This record gives sequence, structure tokens and C-alpha cells, in this order.
Amino acid sequence: MKFNKINLVLTLSLIAGILLSGCGTQAAVTPAATQAPPTQPLPAPTETTAPTPTDLPTDTPTDMPTEPPTEAPTEAPAAEVPTVSFANDVIPIIESRCVNCHGGRSVEEGLLMRSYDEILAGSDNGPVIVPGDVTQSLLVELITAQKMPKKGPKLTPPQIQVITEWVAAGAPNN
Repeated sequence: MKFNKINLVLTLSLIAGILLSGCGTQAAVTPAATQAPPTQPLPAPTETTAPTPTDLPTDTPTDMPTEPPTEAPTEAPAAEVPTVSFANDVIPIIESRCVNCHGGRSVEEGLLMRSYDEILAGSDNGPVIVPGDVTQSLLVELITAQKMPKKGPKLTPPQIQVITEWVAAGAPNN
């Protein structure tokens, strides 16, 4: 009978620990073998029936948490989004790939691309950049589709990304 009670206490402790851990709290499950023996001797078994909860020792630990911790989870700091600089990132790309046709003596489609103001002024056909709107910006459409530049090497994916991010950020003159 003593063996059955120890097994029952151990089983109930294990079940309580599983239930509490599923609720977000952790229970300290102490094996019955390491608990202090009861102060009173157990009565001699009279029947071979399973013990009832009233037969359990009353010195079981009661220091298990009953509520989940109340501290708020800490948020990870927001990652710094690098700002694309027109002067440092965009104009070097334009100078290396676009100014040959859009900055010399002969200017294609009336589009000058030597400065910030010229780029925003657009071409004979209208604006080539709509600040903050990548889908309406003709420049982004043409470089993404690899239709520009017509002569010379096409822009690389990182260069396209720089110009796209710059337009998406509102095409600042920074």
C-alpha cells in the first residue's frame, strides 16, 4: 500500500506539472522519493482497492505558483533601417550608367540626370520619379525590366535596389 501511495503522489505531481507547464507556469515537481517521510505511520492496508485522495499525505508542497508571471515581455529593439543617400548612393550609380545618354550634349527624351533637380524635373514625357511610389516611377520600371540603360552595362541587382529604396523613401535630396 505504501508503494501505491508513493506512485500515486508521484503520478499526481507529474500530471500537475504537465498541466501547469501547458498554462505558461512552471511547477516544481519534487519526486516522492526525496520528500520527507510522513510523521505518522501509515495504517495497515485492509483492502486492495486503489487509494482515494483523502488517503494522500497532507504535507505535500503548496508553494507551486498559481498564476503566470505578470511581467511584460520585453520587445527587441527595432533594427536601424539604413537610409539611402542621394549624394552617396544614388548619384554615383546614375553618373556611371545614365549620364552618358542623359547628361551630355545629346540628351535622350529630354531627360537630364546630372543633378537631383534635373532628375525630378523628368523628361519630355513627364516625371520619371514619383517620390514614395515605386510602381508609378518610370525610372524604376525601366531599370528593373533591364530596358535602361540602352547602351553599356545594365544596373546590378544591388544598384536597382538602392534606387528603388531611395524612391520608396520619398526620393530625398540627402
